[in-house]
Amino acid sequence: MSSTKVDAFPQNNLTWKILDDATKGGYAVGAFNCYNNDGVMAVIRAAEAKRSPALIEIFPWTMHFQGAHFVRYIVEAAHAASVPIGVHLDHCMDPADVDLALTLPIDSIMVDASRLEPEANIKYCRRITELAKERGITVEAEMGRINGGEDGIPDAGHLEEILTDPQHAAEFTRRTGVHFLAPSFGNIHGPYPEGGSESYWQLDRLKEIADALGPSTPLVIHGTHPVPDWLFRKAIDIGARKININRNARDEYTKFVAENAGRLELTALKEQSVAIYQKSVEELMDVLGSSGQAS
Repeated sequence: MSSTKVDAFPQNNLTWKILDDATKGGYAVGAFNCYNNDGVMAVIRAAEAKRSPALIEIFPWTMHFQGAHFVRYIVEAAHAASVPIGVHLDHCMDPADVDLALTLPIDSIMVDASRLEPEANIKYCRRITELAKERGITVEAEMGRINGGEDGIPDAGHLEEILTDPQHAAEFTRRTGVHFLAPSFGNIHGPYPEGGSESYWQLDRLKEIADALGPSTPLVIHGTHPVPDWLFRKAIDIGARKININRNARDEYTKFVAENAGRLELTALKEQSVAIYQKSVEELMDVLGSSGQAS
């Protein structure tokens, strides 16, 4: 390696590169939650078919249930793709899980200290960001508190929602050094109550946050099930660059597996179900505007 580094951190980090390109191009990249190798294959095949960048997103559950070797498989498969695909660890709440994650070859991590008081959240995120930088890993943090839960993360419904204050967003990112911010602007993990996401999302607040941060800190959208296509596009126009996708991409896959598990041989079940999963991911890439961006 040359003694002169062309790219310094975080510019040489894959998640940062993917989201920085999205910022420059005015589109968003899907961060697809994967629980098994079916999801990993579906995202990689969809990304290559659509010539789209992507992020494969896992929870700490994966590190515990499937183990570090499975995480390494995901990273190896993602990085071997013909388009840029990073691996992101989402909602890392337990300090022990953060310590474990920092030993793995992932590209980025979400440090979720939203259960802490604001000042404690800042101090904790700053410490982890400094440790992650030493390992070339970029960091996402949640400012405020997003309600709800989903498969793989605890339900925070018993905690009070805290909306992100746009006036404090820039100070939070400056003091913590985090690279990506997940704001709370009425979004909810898990299915939305009556009225849907369009009744809960406060786009004016999201825009104020985006304006306060500027393009140097990509915004991350959590709580996207279900969200209509037009609302995704409005958030992208405002500045959303990483959009977390879970059930939106896997519901058709899960339905097919449930209906055919006792009817098809396992090889046929996997091949057909992954193809269905892939199609759902491809459709979302079109919605987010990332299709064709890696060509």
